[in-house]
Amino acid sequence: MTQAETYASVWDALADTPEQAANLRTRAELMQQIAALVESSGWTQAEAATHCGVTQPRINDLLRGRVSRFSLDALVNIATALGRRVHVELEAA
Repeated sequence: MTQAETYASVWDALADTPEQAANLRTRAELMQQIAALVESSGWTQAEAATHCGVTQPRINDLLRGRVSRFSLDALVNIATALGRRVHVELEAA
């Protein structure tokens, strides 16, 4: 019987390198926070798209958690369009 591999997070399991896992984790966290802002505002996807400066299909991708479709740059731009400042903090691994 083969030994099952274990990972610290789903991102570690999906990524080829620790750097890729960190990028995925950061994008997912930022997406969750933006999605929470959009949902708490009570906007339709079209209204959210206008506020975020993107198209409605992009908002749909964001709300559905499609991490692979967003770069950190794009997410920072969306957060800024919503009047938010992104704060980056380094932690020991």
